[in-house]
Amino acid sequence: MKLEDLVNPAILTQPVYEPGKPIETVARELGLDPATIIKLASNENAFGPSPKAVAAARAALGEAQLYPDGGCFALRQKLSARHALAPEQIVPGNGSNEILELLGHVFLRPGDEAVMGVPAFVVYKLVTLLFGAKPVEVPLVNHRHDLGALAAAITPRTKLVFLPSPNNPTGTANSETEILAFARALPAHVVLVFDEAYVEFLENPPDLRPLLREGRHVVCLRTFSKIFGLAALRVGYGYMGAAMAALLNRSRQPFNVNAIGQAAACAALDDHPFTTRCRSDNHAGLAQLEAGFRALGLELVPSVANFLLVRVGDGARAFAELQKRGVIVRPLQPYGMAEWLRVTVGTTVQNERLLRELAAVMKP
Repeated sequence: MKLEDLVNPAILTQPVYEPGKPIETVARELGLDPATIIKLASNENAFGPSPKAVAAARAALGEAQLYPDGGCFALRQKLSARHALAPEQIVPGNGSNEILELLGHVFLRPGDEAVMGVPAFVVYKLVTLLFGAKPVEVPLVNHRHDLGALAAAITPRTKLVFLPSPNNPTGTANSETEILAFARALPAHVVLVFDEAYVEFLENPPDLRPLLREGRHVVCLRTFSKIFGLAALRVGYGYMGAAMAALLNRSRQPFNVNAIGQAAACAALDDHPFTTRCRSDNHAGLAQLEAGFRALGLELVPSVANFLLVRVGDGARAFAELQKRGVIVRPLQPYGMAEWLRVTVGTTVQNERLLRELAAVMKP
């Protein structure tokens, strides 16, 4: 009997997530010195990790023989104070991706539907398919979520609606007023999954906590992978109503967040000078890239996150040529945007190099 005959048939057609290429892989494939390569592909924090988080992680390594706190007590206490919520409303995850999977475990079955914009974070679709449900994709309008169209796509079979703001890969956001009105108009059988992965880059982020106080079915997702610079440690969380959190905790694996990550995340929450500087430097980097792309005569999508979309014509060719020059960006053909690249904001020097190399690649 073949192995394929034993497995869940849906696994054989399940798409596989394609991450941005690591520096080491590009260096190995192209024979480049890793020290000469810059990576502006995965929306990582170009300004490094929080120094306080690094110190806490190093200290936690001294007790690496012990299992982590399975309930993430200290981290949930910190997060509950940050959001003015009860600790019972916080669900920590192995990155916010794990919270997406927990939502699938709890709410999605074959025959159910999940509504999402397109293009948006591809994991929404992957999780929906993984549990045998149907992804209902609603095109963005002017690279922004059309909340009216999302609402119109809801049926009696809809269980989840995914709304990221800012959106990946477009970097666009909906206003707090729009989001609150959309959430309050959702039918009672639908859970709103509001993805705030990039919200710390905003000066005035939306506040969905009133929806929780109203008892609405809302799950808000956050991550330590972006502005806090802890992508390697895979720490994220969701905040929601206590009843919702209790359901997700039933499907959460024990020790899902490692002790090093917990310690680093707790310290990062106190590193206000670092996040303030990252937010400011990111704004400056966005302006630098926007000016550079316009000087090259290239169309772009104005962003409020830590990345930009730029239209280069043949995205696959530009991606390949930039890689040869030691610059890794993200081609968007998998998102149905073959003419575009997504470029993460780097340091001033990295941005200058990207613009210089892109100018050379774009020459006739």
